[in-house]
Amino acid sequence: MDAEALNERWRQHLASWAIPPEILAVAPSDPWGHSPARFAARTDRAVAEAEGPTLARVEEALPDGGTLLDVGAGAGAASLPLAQRIGRLIAVDTSPAMLAELGLRAEKAGLETTIVEGSWPEVADRAGSADVAVAAHVVYNVPDLAAFFVALDDHVTGRVVVELPDRHPMSWMNLLWEHLHGVRRPVRPIAEDAVALAAALGFEVRVEERESPIERFDTIEELATSVCRRACLDPSREEEVARTAMELGMWPVPRDRWVTLWWNHRGR
Repeated sequence: MDAEALNERWRQHLASWAIPPEILAVAPSDPWGHSPARFAARTDRAVAEAEGPTLARVEEALPDGGTLLDVGAGAGAASLPLAQRIGRLIAVDTSPAMLAELGLRAEKAGLETTIVEGSWPEVADRAGSADVAVAAHVVYNVPDLAAFFVALDDHVTGRVVVELPDRHPMSWMNLLWEHLHGVRRPVRPIAEDAVALAAALGFEVRVEERESPIERFDTIEELATSVCRRACLDPSREEEVARTAMELGMWPVPRDRWVTLWWNHRGR
C-alpha cells in the first residue's frame, strides 16, 4: 500500500474514534480535554527520572547547544529533561495553558525558548528549523499524519523522533464504553500504522518499544473521575464507574507499551 492510501486509512481509522453525537450532546465537560497540572506533574517526573529510548535518540543526535523542536510539546516532558544539552528550544502546542507550564520550567532551567501556539504543520513556518525534532504522544490527534511527518523532516537538519503508545490512548476504556453505553469503540489506528506510513514516505524508520514508565492512574477514584469525563458521564456516577471497573477486572490498569520511531533527515 502506498503512502497516500496508508495516510487515508490512518485518517479514517482516527475519525472512527469520534464520540457518537447523541452521547457528546449531553457531556457535562469536554471529553477530549487534558489537565495542564497533570501534564506538568508528568514533566517534573520526566525531568527527575530522565531515561528511555526517546530521550536517548534525541540526545545522541542533538549537538551541544543545538536547537530542539518539540511539537505537541505539552508541558515539556519530551524536551525539558535535556535542558542542559539544548541551546534553544522551539515548543509548539495548541494549548496556551500547557505552553505556560513549559515556559515556567524552561525559564527556571535558564533555557532559551521560542513558544509557538498552534497546530502542526499549519504553524511550521513560524517555528523555523532545528537540529532535531521530537513529537511525543501527539500523533493520535493528527488526521493528516503524512503531512505532519513530512513537515517535521523538512524542519530539521538531523533527526526526527516520534513517541506514541502502541494503541490509541483511549483504548484501555473500550470495555467500559461497551458496558456503560453499549458502544463498541475502534481498535485502529495503532503504532504499526504510523510506522508503515513513515516508511512508505521514504524515511528509513527505526523502531524501539518499552513499557510505559508511569502508571495511568494512582487510585481507582482517579480512574473513575477520568472515565466520567472521557465517556461523557455525570460525575455523580464515579462510584458506579469505579465499582464496574473492579467487576470487569480493569483495576489496576495495565501499563501502556510506548513505541519510539525515529529517522535521520532525508538529506543526510
